[in-house]
Amino acid sequence: MEIARKVDSKQGEIVVALAGNPNSGKTSIFNEITGARQHVGNWPGVTVEKKEGFLTYQGSEIRVVDLPGTYSLGAYSEDEVVARDYILFGNPDVVINTVDASNLERNLYLTTQLLEMGASIVLALNMYDEAKKNRVEIDVDKLSKILGVPIVPTVATKGEGIKKLIAEAIETSKKGKRKPLKIDYGKEIEEEIKKIQSLIETDSILKEKFQPRWLAVKLLEEDEQILREVEKLVHNENLLNQVQNSLKHIEEIFGEEAETVIADRRYGYISGLVREAVKKHPTFEERISVSDKIDRIVTNRYLGLPIFFLAMWMVFKFTFVLGDPMIGWIESLFEYLAGLTGRWLMAAGVSELAISLVTDGIIGGVGSVLVFIPNIFLLFFAISVLEDSGYMARAAYVMDRIMQAFGLPGKAFIPLLIGFGCNVPGVMATRTLENKNDRMISVLINPLMSCGARLPVYVLFASAFFPANEGTVIFSLYILGMVLAVIMAKVFKKFLFKGQSAPLVMELPPYRIPTLKGIFIHMWERGSAFIKKAGTIIFGVVVIVWALSNLPVGVEYASQQSIIGRIGSFLAPIFRPVGFGTWEAAASLMFGLLAKEVIVGTLGVLYGVGEEGLTAVLGSQWTALSAYSFMVMTLIYIPCVAVIGAIKRETNSWKWTFFAVGYSLVLGWIMSFIVYQGGRLLGL
Repeated sequence: MEIARKVDSKQGEIVVALAGNPNSGKTSIFNEITGARQHVGNWPGVTVEKKEGFLTYQGSEIRVVDLPGTYSLGAYSEDEVVARDYILFGNPDVVINTVDASNLERNLYLTTQLLEMGASIVLALNMYDEAKKNRVEIDVDKLSKILGVPIVPTVATKGEGIKKLIAEAIETSKKGKRKPLKIDYGKEIEEEIKKIQSLIETDSILKEKFQPRWLAVKLLEEDEQILREVEKLVHNENLLNQVQNSLKHIEEIFGEEAETVIADRRYGYISGLVREAVKKHPTFEERISVSDKIDRIVTNRYLGLPIFFLAMWMVFKFTFVLGDPMIGWIESLFEYLAGLTGRWLMAAGVSELAISLVTDGIIGGVGSVLVFIPNIFLLFFAISVLEDSGYMARAAYVMDRIMQAFGLPGKAFIPLLIGFGCNVPGVMATRTLENKNDRMISVLINPLMSCGARLPVYVLFASAFFPANEGTVIFSLYILGMVLAVIMAKVFKKFLFKGQSAPLVMELPPYRIPTLKGIFIHMWERGSAFIKKAGTIIFGVVVIVWALSNLPVGVEYASQQSIIGRIGSFLAPIFRPVGFGTWEAAASLMFGLLAKEVIVGTLGVLYGVGEEGLTAVLGSQWTALSAYSFMVMTLIYIPCVAVIGAIKRETNSWKWTFFAVGYSLVLGWIMSFIVYQGGRLLGL
């Protein structure tokens, strides 16, 4: 894996890297500094998300690169490697290191590693108000003097200290490289460091590329990526032999690996630092914090799961109670727009075919999907509230017990949660799992998580057939996806990927009141992706569907004699036993492979109506039972092409990619069959 060796920046632009532990408030600081001037992509060659933001402050152009949250700069995960390599090779002008002021001892481990690298740092002592509330007294000046870096207390959620932080970052960027922090690792280890360092200093290539002492320590920590980099650059047998001899010598003396001893000494330095600069005055009530009191309820063995399901049900209830009235307004807007455009084009003498393309194909097709924007944004708003408040981490903890019971590692729930937004990053997030078998299982079941793209289909059918219980019906589909995921995980574990799973070890951050700014930024990041998709993929597909509905030339628009009608008629018998054996339904599912939202757009084009008219048409041609069966099929059957591509990339195997496609199609048909035929037996 290669990370960019040089920062691609404009002349005079200051590049600021933002580093910190997860839950240290790093994202809040990033959002507060950059606001809406952000864009998201992936780091070159890896699936780790790359976020950048821009601002102008007192005449200085600043680019802020938000590095992945990490507890250390080892090489145990992609996140750690990306963060370390960017600081090491990307040459940012300054690093803002965000630390949780109420938990300094843990957070300063990353800080010491940054300082040992020789990075130019400004320390953001974030959540300073919580530290004071917990009666943690920090001597900021003393801490700054010991570490040799400027320190700025901040409360990112309230915007406190942010301007001073930016000003310090600009000032620090002008000072250039700083002298690396030197931690005393004890006589025995220091002797071995000196031996390796002296050999590094005789090599001009290594001396130019790395800070010699830091490299010596990393080689003693047996950092595999750094070792590979050294071996690639030089062929110095004396250096490599000395490293092996030093490792053996340290293990003989301490009875432990050098990496463990070095980590212990580093924590020892931090402990001494905290004793010098921090005083804590806990009371009995503070020992049992508010977060602990809440966790006794929400993570309770018996109450945790019902509370999680109640929270998710409330999310969907909130989404549809507020969203449905707004849908009506957007429907009216698109109907007015289609009528106005049609009359204008007719008056301009445009052909009927072209008018049909614009009004039926583009406005009708894309509009039938865009009407669901309120629901999608409200759903992402509610999920952002749960995430920013700290509850989602508890949800993962609660679900861990279930995951373990069905053979999945507890960590796998995190990629599954991500899958609720979009299955593509959900599949990519499985890279955080250490065990290959666990990773493969998680990749295969992630598409069963109901992503945001399926929501327009659910809203359409639920509003048409279950108007009084919309939220509950859609909630049941999300629960069905989760249940099927854990069942399939058990099946795959038993027959395809045998072995033990690792328990979930994760930090439960303190509860916080989410800020509106942070929530709206997260909501916009996710919701705008849906709008962009509607403007590109969905637009293209509905035009193709419209064209196939008009060919061969001379057939009635969107009739069974058209090309799309013939394709749908060929596939329809497959779906007759599951309740929706019409050619329109079959054709929409086929185009849904490109993007699940397209199902609604395709139905809109084929029926030649907008969303409001589509609801009426469906109500006359479908039953509530066949509608629910169709929603179940939409939930389970073949993932969209983007997810299929992600599965191929993560498994590096066409065999497992085709397996994922095949098993999901069969499972979708079986579950729809059970729903429809079972419902008929019950007289529904």
